[in-house]
Amino acid sequence: MGDKVRWPKEMRSNPNRRNPDHWCEFHNDHGHTMADCRLLQGEVDHLLKQGYLTELLSERGKQAYMKNRQEPPKPPSPKRTVNVISGGEEINGETYTATNKVSKVTITYEKQVRHVLEEESITFDDADVDDVLSPHNDALVISLLVHDTNVKRVLIDPGSSVNIILLRVLREMQAEDKLITKEHTLSGFDNSSVVTKGEVILTTFAEGIVKGTKFQVIDMEMAYNMILGRPWIHEMDVVPSTLH
Repeated sequence: MGDKVRWPKEMRSNPNRRNPDHWCEFHNDHGHTMADCRLLQGEVDHLLKQGYLTELLSERGKQAYMKNRQEPPKPPSPKRTVNVISGGEEINGETYTATNKVSKVTITYEKQVRHVLEEESITFDDADVDDVLSPHNDALVISLLVHDTNVKRVLIDPGSSVNIILLRVLREMQAEDKLITKEHTLSGFDNSSVVTKGEVILTTFAEGIVKGTKFQVIDMEMAYNMILGRPWIHEMDVVPSTLH
C-alpha cells in the first residue's frame, strides 16, 4: 500500500510550539497523535474512494461505503447554448485577450478543503499558467451547464455576495416559469443600485458536482450572462485563481 499512499510533506508549523509528547507516524514527526491527524483521515477517505482498505471495514461500514460509491448523476446533454456578443477589445474596462486560454477552477470533493491543515496548502505553480498569455488583466470567465443549457461567459467573481443571472438569459433557457417574484436591491461598489425581478433556483453541473443554485434575476445588459459569487464558490468548495 505504500506506493498508493500520498505521503505528507514536512510539517510547516514551528517545532517549538508543537507538543513533544505527541507523535504522528504518518508525518514521522511530533506535534499531534495519529488519532488526531486530519491529513491521515483525509488520506484514508481518499484510499477508500479508490477501492482500497475496504477489507478493514465492518459490515455496517461496507454497506455505508457501497451506498456512497454510487456514481453521481450524469449531467444532461444541453438543449441549447446562450452566447454573448460584445464589440471592441475592451469590455467593462477589462481587456479580453484574443488568444486561446484555459480558465481553471479547482474543485475539492467531499469538502476536503476543510481537512487542509497548516502543514498542507492548496497552491498553483508555473505549470498552471500554461496556455495563458501573461501579463494579463482578464477576468475569470467560464462556460457552465445550467439547468439544460450551456451558458457561456459566466463570470466567477469572489467580490460578489450574490449569484446573478440576466432575465434575458432566463428566457433563452426557457426557465422563466421558475422565477419567484421577490424583489431585492443590489448595490455596487459605487453605491449604484438595481432592483431585482426576483430569484430563481437552477441546477448547476460542474466537475460531476450537481448543485441547486439560487440566482438573483436582473433585467439589464452587461458583458456576462451570469455572475457566480461567493455563495456558489463557497458551496462548491472552489479555489479560483484569476491569474491562472
